[in-house]
This record gives sequence, structure tokens and C-alpha cells, in this order.
Amino acid sequence: MYMKLNLTNTGSEPCVLRGFAGVSLTMDGAGAPIGAPAERDVSAMPADVLLAPGQTGSAVLRYTQAGNYTDCAMVDAAGYRIYPPEDTASLFLPRPTKACSNTGITLLTIGPFQPA
Repeated sequence: MYMKLNLTNTGSEPCVLRGFAGVSLTMDGAGAPIGAPAERDVSAMPADVLLAPGQTGSAVLRYTQAGNYTDCAMVDAAGYRIYPPEDTASLFLPRPTKACSNTGITLLTIGPFQPA
């Protein structure tokens, strides 16, 4: 399943998004990551995305069904933990799904940010 991950500049000054978000599945808003983090899709080159206040940048996030893997240790995930590029603070996106607790299976792929 492909989704658009949108980040909006809610500040009063322009900002630049460059590169990839860190994304992982998590059990709750404050929980630790479940399984492997998102792998970067490097088929598109990262570019500077200048966002004026109120503007949005987007990245393509792909989720592969956990049930596709016979060796998946399946657990419930409450949603996604997202780290914007070059940021140590995270956001939580509630979206219940299934995850694999074993780190050898990568369910998520993230592309670089582009103008929305």
C-alpha cells in the first residue's frame, strides 16, 4: 500500500525539508519502534523543498502487508512514528496495522520529500 506522508510548515518562518523522514511502526504514541525501520527508496534524488509558512512537502511511504511473510512474528501496531529530516523530535501518526516484531523483515519504504 502506498501513502503520502505530508509535513506542513506550521511555523512563522520558511523552512527547508531535505531528504528522508525516519519512519517506524510503534505500539502507541510513546512506544518504542516495532521491527525494522523504513528503508530509504533512493530511486529519486533528494532535493531542497522550501516551505513557506502553511506549505506542505510530501514523501511516498510504502507499507508491505506483514502477512506476506511466513516468518513474521506478527504484532499489532497503533501507528507510525515519524522523524522529520534533520530533527530529533518525532510525530505519531495513529493508523492501526500489523507489524513484524522481528527486525530482519522490512515492511516500510520511504521516499525523499518533494513539493506537495
